Amino acid sequence: MKNFLSAVALACIATTARGQVGHLPQSSPYRDLETKHEFTLFAGHYNAGEDPINVAPNDGPMFGLRYQIHVGGPAFLMVRWAHVNSNRNAIDPTKIDAARQLGKKDVSINLYDVSLALNLTGEKSYHHIVPVINVGGGIASCGCSVSQDPYSFGTPFAFSFGGGIRWVPGGRFQLTADWNDYLYQLKYPTDYYVNPPGGTAAVTTNSSRTFWKNNRALTIGASLLFFR
Repeated sequence: MKNFLSAVALACIATTARGQVGHLPQSSPYRDLETKHEFTLFAGHYNAGEDPINVAPNDGPMFGLRYQIHVGGPAFLMVRWAHVNSNRNAIDPTKIDAARQLGKKDVSINLYDVSLALNLTGEKSYHHIVPVINVGGGIASCGCSVSQDPYSFGTPFAFSFGGGIRWVPGGRFQLTADWNDYLYQLKYPTDYYVNPPGGTAAVTTNSSRTFWKNNRALTIGASLLFFR
């Protein structure tokens, strides 16, 4: 009887072991991500959020650089710089009617941020695909000054968050597609609220002098992977 029970137990263990066998390594959809560093060139479009009187920087083409280093598990530390070729509608708040409009002026935005990025498939790719999310913060700056317009962009703190898809075919290169949101605060100058002689102020609504603005970006990039 004892020998019979032992035989049944061994048969159950063998059956369970056979049931737990997954894909063979060569046919598995998962592949280890062995590189520790990534350097990426990216480009795309920056979609600026609207402001009440439309004097802040507008939409424009974006390009930039991103560097990532593996810090453990599915986590990467990401440092990023992005540049936007934009424009803005300048005004002279001391004038009235058509004389107030100074026209559309070319400006440039620079965005700097440090973020934590997480691979949603851990330290592996799935069918060479890695979905990623990121969150962080940094600063924004703009060469937005225009003669006769007192508006100043400053260097506001900017929250950043988003996600993307990495295509990792193997080797030292990968392609990326990313969506990100840069959230920063803008401020109107006091002069915008002053009534000029014979006219009304540039801001006639109850809009606050400061407000937060979402600015979204869609980019694609190519990465060099190194230091296994």
